[in-house]
Amino acid sequence: MSETSKIKCAIFDMDGTIVDVPYNWDQIKRELDTQGRPILDYLEGLKEPERSEKMNILIKYESEATRKAELKKGMAGFIRFIKGKGVLVSLVTNNSRKNVFYLLKKFNLEFDLVITRESGLWKPSAEPLLEVFDRLSLTKEECCMIGDSRFDIIAAREAGMKTIFIINKDVKKFKDEGIEVYASVRELKNRMIRMIA
Repeated sequence: MSETSKIKCAIFDMDGTIVDVPYNWDQIKRELDTQGRPILDYLEGLKEPERSEKMNILIKYESEATRKAELKKGMAGFIRFIKGKGVLVSLVTNNSRKNVFYLLKKFNLEFDLVITRESGLWKPSAEPLLEVFDRLSLTKEECCMIGDSRFDIIAAREAGMKTIFIINKDVKKFKDEGIEVYASVRELKNRMIRMIA
């Protein structure tokens, strides 16, 4: 992306990006028997009462993990920095509205737009990102994705986004994805300064 291109909105993922959360996804997937499919897609395709029963299992795990979540070092200041430069901040997460707003209140974070799974839109589909573009009247070129997982990469690429940042201590994990990976929030902030200053 050209350094002269102006980012007008940063779209954040929640779990693993803004907060560190102790999920054991392998265990959760085994208990739900997702058969290799993304959890929410799998649950959406089930019939009642199995769907509700398995959704309640997911909610239980999510609730326990949410209570143990810790704000990623430097993240609050990073979000304030972005907003202070006049850039909008959006949150797109597959987590529930209840958990998200618990965390936002706990860590005193504010976003211009929040999209949770209750919208019926979730990653790795591009749909929640396209919803951000539409509701904020922005183009894909005016937005950047800030996440931590392959789901974030898939969704952003499907939405046509070129500016994708991943925060992950294992910077080699996504080395073949052709995206920018940063080990810390501080490193990503230094990169963003050149784009939104």
